[in-house]
Amino acid sequence: MHVEFTNFQGLLLIHNKVFSDDRGHFIKNFNRQDFIKNGLDSNFEESFYSISKQGAIRGMHFQTHPFDHTKLVFVSAGRILDVVLDLRRHSKTFGKYFYIFLDNKNHLSLYIPSGFAHGFLSLENESKVHYMQTTIHSPNHDHGIHFDSFGFNWKKKANNFNSACDDFIISHRDKNFPTFQEFIKTNKF
Repeated sequence: MHVEFTNFQGLLLIHNKVFSDDRGHFIKNFNRQDFIKNGLDSNFEESFYSISKQGAIRGMHFQTHPFDHTKLVFVSAGRILDVVLDLRRHSKTFGKYFYIFLDNKNHLSLYIPSGFAHGFLSLENESKVHYMQTTIHSPNHDHGIHFDSFGFNWKKKANNFNSACDDFIISHRDKNFPTFQEFIKTNKF
């Protein structure tokens, strides 16, 4: 694995090892020893995945202490526009967002430390997104930021990836998250 740093402290792109032959590809997206060698948290306690229709937005999700977590995200099928928002008040990138295109061809994983809200837009039907987290899901500590409240233009960025999404599919829960400005007033992090 090769680790690529971003402009956000602790937020990393991981270039996974890909082994190819006549049968196709074999991708190693997690190896505890490689994570330890690179100083990364490797104590994942929960793993799950979602399958999304084109135009589905899931996010922007995070958990609060003591169930805040590091998250490892990768795509095994389809394409997504992956977005994180820095919620760490003392960070020089507080309130700024990072986005990246992830798919089953670029074999990247996004390593997201605690203190970020995370979400994505599915750019294809049947996009399969995997998550590994260092804490289990806790409904009492599960929160979110309204997807359209922190200056990120989902449609424009999707168009930049040649993936027009005219109508978004968003859960009732995600539509009713507080705005980023409301979040700032609540001091959740």
